[in-house]
Amino acid sequence: MINLQQLKNYCLSKKGVCADFPFDDETLVFKVGSKMFALTNIKDKELKVNLKCDPMMLQDLRREYEAIKPGYHMNKTHWNTVELDGSLEDKIVEMLIDISYDLVFKGLKKKEREEISKEG
Repeated sequence: MINLQQLKNYCLSKKGVCADFPFDDETLVFKVGSKMFALTNIKDKELKVNLKCDPMMLQDLRREYEAIKPGYHMNKTHWNTVELDGSLEDKIVEMLIDISYDLVFKGLKKKEREEISKEG
C-alpha cells in the first residue's frame, strides 16, 4: 500500500516535477513544469490522490477498480480520484501516476517540454 511519503517520492522522481501548496496548507500539488498532474490532501485520514487520465480509459478504470472514482473537485471527464487504501497494487497506482504525468507533459508548450527534457 502506497503511503504519503512513497507518493511524494514517486511523483518527485519524475523529470521537471515540483511540489507545493498553491491552494491551502493541506492540498499538496505536484506539477510538471507549470501544470498539475497530481494532488492530494495531506490531512485526510484516508489517503487519496487526484490524477489526470485519458478520457478513453477513465470509465473502464472506474468500472474495474472500486478505489478509482470520478475526480473530487476536478473535471470528471479528465480526472480520477484514486483511493490509496491498499486495494490497488502499487504498480497500478504508479501506472496511473505515469499516465497522468505523461498526459500533462504532452500538453505543455513545446518550449517548456524541451526545457524539462534537457534537465539532467
